[in-house]
Amino acid sequence: MLLRVIISAQDIRKLRLDSVPDSVDGLKLVLKNKLQLRSSFELQYEDEDFKDFCNLTCVDDLPKEKVTLRVVFCPVSSDSSLDTFSSAVPSSPAASSSTYSSSPTTSSSLSIQTEGFAGRRSQQWPAHFPIPTFSYDVELRLRQGNEAFRESGALLSISRDMKSEILLKLAETIYSFMTYPTLEHFGCVAKALVEKHPCLTEPGSTSGWYGWKHSIKFKMGNYRQKLKGVGCRELEVNSEKRGAGDTRGKRNKVKKPRRSETNFLPDLPQGRDSRSLEEDREKMVQEMRKTTPNLAYIDDAMNATYALRRQEIVEEEPPVAEMKVRWPALFTERQIVKEFTRLMSMDINKFYDGLDSHLHKLLQLYRLKRFEEVQEMTSLMESLDKDASNQRKRAAALQGLPWYMKENPSTLMKRCDPTDPGEDVIEGMVIGILLVVEDVKEPLQFPTTMLPSSSRKRLSCVIWVMYPTLL
Repeated sequence: MLLRVIISAQDIRKLRLDSVPDSVDGLKLVLKNKLQLRSSFELQYEDEDFKDFCNLTCVDDLPKEKVTLRVVFCPVSSDSSLDTFSSAVPSSPAASSSTYSSSPTTSSSLSIQTEGFAGRRSQQWPAHFPIPTFSYDVELRLRQGNEAFRESGALLSISRDMKSEILLKLAETIYSFMTYPTLEHFGCVAKALVEKHPCLTEPGSTSGWYGWKHSIKFKMGNYRQKLKGVGCRELEVNSEKRGAGDTRGKRNKVKKPRRSETNFLPDLPQGRDSRSLEEDREKMVQEMRKTTPNLAYIDDAMNATYALRRQEIVEEEPPVAEMKVRWPALFTERQIVKEFTRLMSMDINKFYDGLDSHLHKLLQLYRLKRFEEVQEMTSLMESLDKDASNQRKRAAALQGLPWYMKENPSTLMKRCDPTDPGEDVIEGMVIGILLVVEDVKEPLQFPTTMLPSSSRKRLSCVIWVMYPTLL
């Protein structure tokens, strides 16, 4: 097939494919690799009947020989996570009620208030740390110091109060991204500070900012203590180090965010308390019992009750069975994706984009001679030879990863029959994937969203096993 690919008005390319992928995702992956496209995009094709571009949803719609495709890049915002939340959350009770008044499945009594939601962290640690603007007098002195440094190389002599204000402002900015930064993070902040204000360079230091790095570290510790004293829940949860009634003084585990968890334990929204959020949760449970629940209302209710849900998960660590009863919406595919975004401030689709960029090389590594003796890897590749769709390649890349790393795959993936007790199967797993299969002879199974429709019929259900401490 001969392709004319329109990337932009100034970038139109000609491409020939020996074989056409059997899915739109497969075609997008081929174009991404051959044309070196990094951002997410959708495809449109020139329809012969209408003589205009239409969205491509099935490769069978394409002409047989010559095709004109247009690449439509998905818009990316620097604050996309916050936009995702704010677009689904009304800013006032009046807006909330008007949003749902048109839905026949939701009465006005289900309207919720979600003030204070935007106060959560909205992005990951930045690649280049933004140095904040200090008070007017500090900025004036820094400006004069930078000019003197450029003219004569003279360094600025700062007072104790000025340094304290700089460190406090930096600690506040750090906390807006992360609660417990590492030494590497402190180094990035100190380096960015000296690069923006070279007059603050330390004399006699190899890097010029080594002392600033440790000063910022200690100031961040003091800032956390200050927030803990005023009742910040994310920090207060670690104030009691010893278990109640434990005569041996055994320490409880410290509850800190895992890597990339930006909204680990947020405070309750402004103007809300646990009782009002609990009422929203109960209404949401009632809505989930309907045959066709109002998804827009469920989205807003899950957003509004996120802080309450995280308090339960982090502080109480309830079993999964109890979480299913109290938060049934959390175990739907739609809310799993949204909860990931709430917790990480990152779209889960970025994972698939990253996987696709390494897909070809991973599968090449799996076919090396040293894996010929690994029966599971050989069976995996043979199964892939029968069906080389993009969904199948994604599943193969993920399922073959434990064998490539020479690790036990049972710690990540487990299979069982529909009649096997779930408690026995997931025993000992911290986080993993449970595949419940029926009459499956091929070794390649993965979540239904990654499998072609022919393979989905072989799966009775697929369960993502995520214990409460990791949700």
